[in-house]
Amino acid sequence: MARGKLRIFLGAAPGVGKTYAMLSEAHRRVERGTDCVVAFVEHHDRPRTEVMLHGLEQIHRREIHYRGGVFTEMDLDAVLDRAPAVALVDELAHTNVPGAGNAKRWQDVEALLQAGIDVVSTVNIQHLESLGDVVESITGVRQRETVPDEVVRRADQLELVDMSPQSLRRRMAHGNIYQSDKVDAALSNYFRPGNLTALRELALLWVADRVDEYLQHYRGEHNIRSTWQARERIAVGLTGGPEGRTLIRRAARMAAKGSGSEILAVYVARSDGLTSASPRELAVQRTLVEDLGGTFHHVIGEDIPSALLEFARGVNATQIVLGSSRRKTWQYMLGPGVGQTVARDSGPDLDVHIVTHEEVAKGRGLPVARGARLGLARIVWGWLAGVVGPVVLTVLLTNMNADLGLANDMLLFLTLTVAAALLGGLLPALASAAFGSLLLNYFFTPPLHLLTISDSRNIVAIAVFVSVAVAVASVVDLAARRTHQAARLRAESEILSFLAGSVLRGETTLDALLERVRETFAMESVALLERKSDVDPWTCAGSVGPRPLARPEDADVDMPIGDHMALALAGRVLPAEDRRVLGAFAAQAAVVLDRQRLVDEAGAARRHAEGNRIRTALLAAVSHDLRTPLAAIKAAVTSLRSDDVSWSDEDEAELLAGIEEGADRLDHLVGNLLDVSRLQTGTVTPLIREIDLDEVVPMALGGVPEGSTELDIPETLPMVAVDPGLLERAVANIVENAVKYHPGEVPVTVAASTIGDRVELRVVDRGPGVPDEAKERIFEPFQRLGDAPRGVGVGLGLAVARGFTEAMGGTLNAEDTPGGGMTMVLTLKAVTGRTPVRPAASARPEPSAERQLSL
Repeated sequence: MARGKLRIFLGAAPGVGKTYAMLSEAHRRVERGTDCVVAFVEHHDRPRTEVMLHGLEQIHRREIHYRGGVFTEMDLDAVLDRAPAVALVDELAHTNVPGAGNAKRWQDVEALLQAGIDVVSTVNIQHLESLGDVVESITGVRQRETVPDEVVRRADQLELVDMSPQSLRRRMAHGNIYQSDKVDAALSNYFRPGNLTALRELALLWVADRVDEYLQHYRGEHNIRSTWQARERIAVGLTGGPEGRTLIRRAARMAAKGSGSEILAVYVARSDGLTSASPRELAVQRTLVEDLGGTFHHVIGEDIPSALLEFARGVNATQIVLGSSRRKTWQYMLGPGVGQTVARDSGPDLDVHIVTHEEVAKGRGLPVARGARLGLARIVWGWLAGVVGPVVLTVLLTNMNADLGLANDMLLFLTLTVAAALLGGLLPALASAAFGSLLLNYFFTPPLHLLTISDSRNIVAIAVFVSVAVAVASVVDLAARRTHQAARLRAESEILSFLAGSVLRGETTLDALLERVRETFAMESVALLERKSDVDPWTCAGSVGPRPLARPEDADVDMPIGDHMALALAGRVLPAEDRRVLGAFAAQAAVVLDRQRLVDEAGAARRHAEGNRIRTALLAAVSHDLRTPLAAIKAAVTSLRSDDVSWSDEDEAELLAGIEEGADRLDHLVGNLLDVSRLQTGTVTPLIREIDLDEVVPMALGGVPEGSTELDIPETLPMVAVDPGLLERAVANIVENAVKYHPGEVPVTVAASTIGDRVELRVVDRGPGVPDEAKERIFEPFQRLGDAPRGVGVGLGLAVARGFTEAMGGTLNAEDTPGGGMTMVLTLKAVTGRTPVRPAASARPEPSAERQLSL
């Protein structure tokens, strides 16, 4: 069966008309004879949307009972049984009520698509999972219902339902979106013009990116190499020279002239790894292009013009910006430059801009070939083989009186030249070739002992020997250098691969990275320095080693990172070829520092948000949960002080009991607030001692109605190492919470048992239970279930209970009760080798005294 097609109407905010557009599309399809049904559409009491449902077949919704309420969801099985051609499913990011089958509505949609049913759906831009943080920073509202971006990206059709912020606010003011009593609050909060404008831009850019992805996919499928100028894309060709900054800024000015233009800076390196580019300059240029909103790309290619054009056409660039050549005039005899070649081969679909700069015709500075680092011993042996070796060979050949022939003599001397090249490099080999040719001429070429040659054939032989010796020496030296370069590049690639991988995985801290630099380059100390501007003093962002550096001027090696940051190393001066890897380390150090600061800022923001949430919850608690008992106390006291009414003894006792009950509730709420404050500030110090559970747990049940609990604590339980006061408070909060949600027919069970070296106390209720995703959330401060009645607490009891339990080295977790309900499992460390001791009832400590000692 073929998979169904998915069409999504995307909006920037509620009320732009997504559902209306979806229903209009349904009517058009029904008029064309398409079998189209409404699987689930929410009209939100909007008259115009509700009218659009008329004339469309609607699948009856499924009713789900959850926590005492009745909810309706899409009946997936009914839609699959009906098997229409097209199904309308509103609100793609909706979270289904537990018991509906799938957790998310987009999963229901996926099931319909798998069944071959086409689906038309709706979603707002704020519900996309990747944009949650961005939307929260714009609106201040965190979206709880989200849909993975990939689900929306896979849609066969994506249509943006757009509306200007002014029109949307007018629609809101006319009452076409929300009820009249909610209009003013919505217009002054979520539907502010700035919010709507930002959300609209976010939606437009997201859809534009999806359109661009489709365009690139289409061009790839049809092998289209020509440029389609749907959007201005400016490719900037960089050489690593100082003119790159001028080119990038020029491209940025060009991009600013057209909205939506992109800058793509590209550096083409040869595959042999030999380049004249400055790593430091490339790092600066990369930072510059990223600061200007562009992207930096590093590609490999043997032919630079071809690689540059291939890249430009691959990214659908419309313009290429190149700098005027730095070649000197005579160098044009070697062939046209990169700019001329690119302009000639670009074709009519690519505009090439040649930008002048201060480095024109000043020369590129060809890369200097560096020999292998052979060490002093090998160089000495090379010179010995190249200079002393021919002398020793000459002595041996002349004393042996063996006429080997000039050809064999030349081969022996050539062997010494090769040996000199292998040992000492090119210079000893060239010296060996020149000195050997003189010895061959003087001792082995007639007339002997003269530097003249009588036979012209011997002249040719000597010339061939010198040429072959020089050629062989050059090849051997080149091979040695290439071997050294390959080994060095392999080592560099391993270092950079490890570095990049560890940084991307987030495994490297700044100190660890600087220590890695110190070990790699054998330095005494390394420091990352920064300053706010050119006139501000340097500050140390991080350092390792015994001698921290305070300024780049004090370092043996200084690697700038941008304009106001530098990596300073002390210990020795690095050779030039090591600066490339050092530049990569420096760039990564800046990235790690930025990421570390972002993590710190994110943590501070989370703490600030948590503090704001707690303050908001505290204000809500003070405004309702604390005022309720105060109001009851105030009413009772006012009644007792009234002279207009004569109260009987029973009435006065009832009023006084109400005052006492209200005071107890206030004491309990304020006590929990103080406990949470102490837990968050770390001022809870438990006084651990060995005690039996049956000494503490019964006292913790004093705050619940008699008969509401059933206690089961075996006398054979080992003793536990706890703070009795903290344990009593923790158990009391747990039991009170269980009784609060427990039906009155069956008492709450409080049972203890031993598991290994731990003692478990289980508080079992038969209430509505808690979903799995909320089991950890209920232990956070000011958290209450959605159906909790007002006035039953501020949501601190379980948070205090877990805090006290963990302070004593125990754990508190929530589990499902078989058959329905929730079980709180409090685990404590048992005291091994101690038999329980049952003290008299009169010897039990007062709970208030224990609590004072504990806190």
